Amino acid sequence: LFSWRTLRRTLVALAALLTLLALLITEENWRGKRAWDHYRQEWAAKGERFDLASVVPPPVPDEQNFFAAPIVSRVLGSTNAEDQGEFRIYRGDSEKWPTKGGSWRQATLTDLTPWQQYIRDLAGSTNTFPVAPQPQTPAADVLLALGQFNPALEELRQAGQRPEARLPLQYENGFEGVGELLPYLASLKRCGQLLELRALAGLDHGQSDQALADVKLLLRVTDSLRNQPFLISHLVRMAMMALTLQPIYEGLAQHRWSEPQLAELERELAKLDFLADYQFAMRGERTCAIAAFEAQRITREYRTVEESFGTNKVVTVSFRFMPSAFFYQNELAFARLHEQFILPLVDLTNRVVSPALAQAAAAAVKAQGQTYSPYQVQALMVFPAISKAVQKFAFAQSSIDLVRVACALERYRLAQGSYPESLNALVPQFIARLPHDIINGQPLKYRRTAEGAFVLYAVGWNETDDGGVVALSKGKSPLVDQGDWVWTYPAK
Repeated sequence: LFSWRTLRRTLVALAALLTLLALLITEENWRGKRAWDHYRQEWAAKGERFDLASVVPPPVPDEQNFFAAPIVSRVLGSTNAEDQGEFRIYRGDSEKWPTKGGSWRQATLTDLTPWQQYIRDLAGSTNTFPVAPQPQTPAADVLLALGQFNPALEELRQAGQRPEARLPLQYENGFEGVGELLPYLASLKRCGQLLELRALAGLDHGQSDQALADVKLLLRVTDSLRNQPFLISHLVRMAMMALTLQPIYEGLAQHRWSEPQLAELERELAKLDFLADYQFAMRGERTCAIAAFEAQRITREYRTVEESFGTNKVVTVSFRFMPSAFFYQNELAFARLHEQFILPLVDLTNRVVSPALAQAAAAAVKAQGQTYSPYQVQALMVFPAISKAVQKFAFAQSSIDLVRVACALERYRLAQGSYPESLNALVPQFIARLPHDIINGQPLKYRRTAEGAFVLYAVGWNETDDGGVVALSKGKSPLVDQGDWVWTYPAK
């Protein structure tokens, strides 16, 4: 009897405890949903949205869509190596690929001789590239070899006239749609490498009109990624922009662009705004992360890829018994982290970026990660590396600003015979308005050199005027977080 009475009391107590726990969970779920709904409503009144529809490019008719053009869907969207070969310049043994090119950041020009040798060596054992019976100039041999791409590139130019660019992705899947995006990013990068090499060879061969056409096409292909809500697409876009700058740089350094060509280049570059793109890209990351949390709340599953012995295995983690509050509160935490630490880093009104603020934000987020909270654990796991992300956008915008001023300086030299003593002489005839240093809001640094050239620079991520010096790593690669961001030409 005693045992039965004890058991009954235990069961009653357990039932009461479970009921209390259920009530607490229900209340906590309600509190979490209420807090998240209140936050969304508060920011909706300020014009801020958190749904995928706010960042996903709207549907467009195929005839207006760059990515619906046959050449683009067949080549850039294909995972078939034969199709991708239409824009592939790196072939055969990777150990024989040309590795050293020019670098505008290090004030060096491209030597096409390794490319000529690579092409002729490859043609000696395969029919990959057409070559002349006897070696020509390096530029002539490169252009001849790349002539096989002419029909596809002409088709791509026609596709580039379509006003819209919407990838055929399942955007409603948020981050899971990135897997569909990756083949396009790889193919677009290969296309960019081809156009960069063609433009460089065209300039060296005295064909600046063709080089300009290739640069403009590369700008259009790069721009096709501008409206993507994924940060990775913008990182690839900035890498492709670096490809674009090299032929522009070499044409400027060797005075191979005409005045009308320089004016056209400056107009095209002035359309780019990487500071605004930062805001859009980071909002896209935020929205996709929140959508992923919401999908987990609904399905009670989390899928991840586990790499093991060279294979990728999809692992599903069950959240079957996880309270809804966990998901609501992590959505709220992620949104608040972005509000506090991501969006304020770029001041679009004054067009400045604060490295000090970025470092402080990164430290604050790291400090929050030191204290475990189930209501922030997922938010912190997928939170982007703050300093690295904003630094890349800042450097991209600063690079565009430098090259625009460099185009104006070259136009002034063509008109006056030498570079001006001050950048103010460029306004308004050669550039409508001078961009400022986006790091400190001050005028860009400029001085003429004894050789009749100039040094143009921004102070860079270290916020220190290093006198126009580019910092190099131990491997002699230019650093972004140290030294100045410089535009100058090789010493004669």
